[in-house]
Amino acid sequence: MGNLTQISRSLRKRPTEAEKLLWRYLSGKQFQGLKFRRQQPIGNYIVDFVCFSRRLIVELDGGQHSVEKERDILRDEWLRSQGFKVLGFWNNEILGNLEGVSEVILKEL
Repeated sequence: MGNLTQISRSLRKRPTEAEKLLWRYLSGKQFQGLKFRRQQPIGNYIVDFVCFSRRLIVELDGGQHSVEKERDILRDEWLRSQGFKVLGFWNNEILGNLEGVSEVILKEL
């Protein structure tokens, strides 16, 4: 578990542009007063954003995820089996349509 914690800390220190942009919306309990965490270890995975009180995970996917599609499917299935709802967005969706992405997240909350 310690290794995942170190990796998640490292990921928090070097977010992508899409992660920075979405985090500005999710941080500070701006979404219905709900708390989100970023780069959070859950089981054997590190999720991009999670709201534990609503069991909602938001994953951002860049180009590397098209190569890791099978691994992502297994991760999402496991997370769902643990009672989480998983929303996935491409980085270009965040960068080009943050308002639309925000609406989808709000609808799920």
